[in-house]
Amino acid sequence: MARSTTRRPVVRINLATGEPRRRPDELAAEEPLEIRVRKRPLAVTMRTPGHDIDLAMGFLLSEGIIGSATDVVTAQLCAGTDAPNTYNVVDVSLGPDVPPPLTDPGRNFYTTSSCGVCGKASIDAVRTRSPYEVSGDPLVMPARTLAELPDRLRAAQRTFDRTGGLHAAALFTAAGELVVLREDVGRHNAVDKVIGWAVRAARLPLAGHLLLVSGRASFELTQKAWMAGIPLLAAVSAPSTLAAELAEEAGMTLVGFLRGETMNVYTSPQRITV
Repeated sequence: MARSTTRRPVVRINLATGEPRRRPDELAAEEPLEIRVRKRPLAVTMRTPGHDIDLAMGFLLSEGIIGSATDVVTAQLCAGTDAPNTYNVVDVSLGPDVPPPLTDPGRNFYTTSSCGVCGKASIDAVRTRSPYEVSGDPLVMPARTLAELPDRLRAAQRTFDRTGGLHAAALFTAAGELVVLREDVGRHNAVDKVIGWAVRAARLPLAGHLLLVSGRASFELTQKAWMAGIPLLAAVSAPSTLAAELAEEAGMTLVGFLRGETMNVYTSPQRITV
C-alpha cells in the first residue's frame, strides 16, 4: 500500500552557521488516483494516499453523481498497472437505478493537488446544485468557540507535523467538538475525504456542523460544503469572490481570516454570536 509520507536525503543550508549538512527529510506523498465508475475511468486526481475510498465517495457526491451511500453497491481499491503495485485505482459500482455519469468532455475530470476543477470543459460543468437546503439551518455558534478551532485543527494534524506540506479539513460540531479530520496535499481532496467519510457513515446532510479548512475558501470548497448540507464554512485564509457569492445564494455562513481572536464573517452572520 502507498504511504502518506516518504523520506529522502536533503542538504540543509543554515546561513547563520554557514555549514551545509546532509540530513533526511520527510515529504508528503503525492500520487495519482483514478476514480472509475462501473469500471469506466471518470476522474484522475493527484492526492496524498490514504482514505482513498472516502475521497472517491466525497468526489462523487460533490459532483452530484451520487446522493447518498445507498446509491453505491461497492467501492473498492484496486490494483493498478504500476510496479510495485500502488493501488491507485478506486472502482465504484452504482446501483441499477442510479444514472451513469456523463462521459462527454464536459464531465471528464483531471484534477491536480492545487486545482479541483481543472480540465472541465465549460463553466456550466463547474457548478452543481445541492439537494440540501441550508439557509434555514438553526446552527448558532459563539465566536469564542469558533476562534479556538484552528488550534484544535493544527493539533490534530499528525502528518503535517512530520512534513509541513499538507492541507487539512475538519468537521466540527456547534460545541467545537472534532468529528473527523483529513489531510492531503490538495485542499479539495481533504474536503472530499471528510465528505466521503460522512457518506459512508450515513451522516448526510451534515446539518448543525461546520467545516474548517486550513487555507483559503474557494468556490469549489464552498460548493462541496453545500452539497453535503453544511451550513458554516470557515477558513484560516481569505475567501474568493465566487465563494462569497455562492455562500450568500445558499444561505451558508462563510468565515475567513479565522486567526487568533479575529475573523471576517462574509455571509449569514446571524449564526455567529459574540
